[in-house]
Amino acid sequence: MKNRRRFIKSSSLMGIGAMSMPHLTQGGGLQFHNSESPKVLFFDVNETLLDLTAMRESVGKVLGGREDLLPLWFTTMLQYSLVMTAGRQYEDFGIIGAATLQMVAANNGINLDEKSAKDAIVGPLRSLPPHPEVRDSLKNLKDAGYKMVSFTNSSNQGVKTQFENAGLLEFFDERLSVEDIGKYKPDADAYDWAARKMKVKKEECMLVAAHGWDIAGALWAGWRGAFISRPGAQLFPLAPKPELAEINLSLISEKLIALK
Repeated sequence: MKNRRRFIKSSSLMGIGAMSMPHLTQGGGLQFHNSESPKVLFFDVNETLLDLTAMRESVGKVLGGREDLLPLWFTTMLQYSLVMTAGRQYEDFGIIGAATLQMVAANNGINLDEKSAKDAIVGPLRSLPPHPEVRDSLKNLKDAGYKMVSFTNSSNQGVKTQFENAGLLEFFDERLSVEDIGKYKPDADAYDWAARKMKVKKEECMLVAAHGWDIAGALWAGWRGAFISRPGAQLFPLAPKPELAEINLSLISEKLIALK
């Protein structure tokens, strides 16, 4: 009898869980049973909106032609930004980027001084082009009435320069940088701060990002999520699934506009 009660209880919980699970959309993405549009769309910047391909040449050049080391450098930069957050420290993302590029170089037997590391990152990073579908997708979302905010680990001045060079300034109501809180995404405090800054509840926020770690952080903080699966990008299997998952921003925008 005890085993039977345990089975019934377990089956009921599984049924409740299944009701809240996402289902596959026709486009192949994931979508929860949520028909309400988010009040604010928060966009990650690097790789989500801006194409990092141009950085392969500059980073590869100072790494002796090793363009294949760009993903390793980017993940090392993220790792040490979180090391600093955990240690209650803060440095500009570009400074961390230069330092970690030197680390990657050293681990691969390449001599790289601080100035050369900075030069390989700062200039190219601030002049990245948008992905092909980004401008039209942002315009369509704005025309549909969405409030749109960029939310990045880059500095305030850095993202302003990026958007000026990429021609994206006009699409955003606000630009938020973790520089103002001194904690890097995906620290939960960063998402909480961004929601407070925009005066909305966490469940009214949706992050659009091409990084599994960023989507995971947002979902754990109580936000909604839309994942762009750029080449090489993967969702973290141990995190909740986002509502939307598509190969580009155009497909994401179509589904968001349908909610309006």
